[in-house]
Amino acid sequence: MQSPAPKTPPYALTIASSDSGGGAGIQADLKTMTRLGVYGGSVVVGVTAQNSRGVTDTRVLPPDAIRAQFDAVHDDFNVGAVKLGMLATEPAVERVAECLRAYDGPVVVDPVMVATSGDRLLDEGAIDAYTDLFEQATLVTPNADETAELTGVIPDTPDRIRTAAEQFFDWGADAVLSKGGHVETGDGSVVDTLVTPEETTTYSNPRIDTDATHGSGCTLSSAIAARLAHGDDLPTAVERGIEFTHAALSAPAVVGRGPGSVNHLVEPDGEWVLVGDDDWS
Repeated sequence: MQSPAPKTPPYALTIASSDSGGGAGIQADLKTMTRLGVYGGSVVVGVTAQNSRGVTDTRVLPPDAIRAQFDAVHDDFNVGAVKLGMLATEPAVERVAECLRAYDGPVVVDPVMVATSGDRLLDEGAIDAYTDLFEQATLVTPNADETAELTGVIPDTPDRIRTAAEQFFDWGADAVLSKGGHVETGDGSVVDTLVTPEETTTYSNPRIDTDATHGSGCTLSSAIAARLAHGDDLPTAVERGIEFTHAALSAPAVVGRGPGSVNHLVEPDGEWVLVGDDDWS
């Protein structure tokens, strides 16, 4: 009998909350990581009762349970990158920040505050606690609403995007990806902007006419983390993460009775795929 050849794929960790509907949260993160050829682990911070139409309940785990999960993973696996998603409460944010002090790899922070459905996912008291997380962030990936709430700046012009990014730099972040999905450009495009202290890079794509955007932010941040786990530099990881998310939006999954979700099983041309391959790895 032939023994299978051992494989050592890159490993990435999502620290976030569960979406019972499967389109966002940890479920989206792990689907994305798997699709991009990365073995994904998880630290479950909270559990949402959620479907394609909204969030009906949220339960957050005790901080010690969050810490125990992180320690178990960090002690055993070579974690190539960490992605942070919905952390929900101030104690959870503080405990995750404490955990990350023991980790020296790349960290992608998606400061999730509100679901696509409009349901709030972050307690008001947790916003200030995020500054400790930004100290350890390789990249922060806020949308326009999150940027405005965190910095007081509406990022709707290049100058304002840079001004908001400077605030994240003051908090300790290495780079900011200002997501443009919530900003109208007037020419039918979506412009995402990567800002570092040294330079600014823009990524422009045609806006996709769809309401099935559930999970798009989680997908983008976890795709970037997956590419960082593969060893990409940050600009390459961002470019490939945006490319994958655009494809996932272009062939949405029509599931449930709500608008639907991004489709994590896509080929680069936006077609469905039912088995894995290495196009994205």
